[in-house]
Amino acid sequence: MDVLSDVVATMKTGRAKITRSRRSGRWGNRFGPYPGAGFHIVLDGDCWLIPPEGDPSRLAAGDVVFLPHGAAHGVSDSPGRTLDELPPDRTEPHGPDLVTDVGDTDVGDEEPADGRTLLLCGAYRLNREVVHPFLRSLPQVIHHPATPDRQSQLGSAVELLSQDAVRGRAGSDAALPALLDLLLVYVLRAWLEQQCPEGNGGWCAALKDPAVAAALDRMHRDPARAWSVQSLAASVGLSRTSFTTRFGSYVGQSPMAYLTWWRLSSAARILREGDAPLAAVARQVGYGSEFAFANAFKREFGTAPGAFRKAGSAPR
Repeated sequence: MDVLSDVVATMKTGRAKITRSRRSGRWGNRFGPYPGAGFHIVLDGDCWLIPPEGDPSRLAAGDVVFLPHGAAHGVSDSPGRTLDELPPDRTEPHGPDLVTDVGDTDVGDEEPADGRTLLLCGAYRLNREVVHPFLRSLPQVIHHPATPDRQSQLGSAVELLSQDAVRGRAGSDAALPALLDLLLVYVLRAWLEQQCPEGNGGWCAALKDPAVAAALDRMHRDPARAWSVQSLAASVGLSRTSFTTRFGSYVGQSPMAYLTWWRLSSAARILREGDAPLAAVARQVGYGSEFAFANAFKREFGTAPGAFRKAGSAPR
């Protein structure tokens, strides 16, 4: 897979959950902090985001807010209320149901209600043990306003999500998990292409630099290959020295250090999601022996691969 797809694949564990509600009058809630990533979508009306730091931001119909680190924040009818003044949200985001109704009961109405705000709020449960450095580099709050120049894919995902989450159409239980995954991809893609401050270096620059992005793509698509700095540099048309310097300045690690991290993070996902023998997992991520793989895995995660798998399969 490409880098952005792998970021999404490695970060999620379980299904995202959402709440839907219409709010009116004086209202507000405080959310988080929680061990995941939160989002809010305004489908009708308007409201205010009370961020963990800085000034409140007005949210209008069609706006999407993503909080990748699960930071404490609030959503309110007024910008004049502090985070401490808002009552905590009592909705369990990882309960048994994919969609939970809160607030007023007319969330299924298809016509807008004057003076009311229709919201979808939710959370992705994340596996913090294997969070990709790209995700760690994201700001506390990502806000995608519903402007005419916003990426059409994100707007389409919001529209499809509203159709299934609000109106409960046939097949919604099957469609919603896929739509929530699409929303996450399009939110990250839109930020990368429209808001990412690449002038500051880091992962923004790495994913937009043709040579570094191509090298990352090669590592992600074929982690089992016996890559070397020389072979990666040659594959993107750079000298070994130029490639190493450019890669390290953007990614913050040497090419081989990143490749090792990616191999072991991929192995962690494979262990959690399947029951392949450890020797097969080792080969799949580029290790010639189970022993070498187990030693490297324990150095990275502090536990043996088998114990890691058992811990992940235990009831939560």
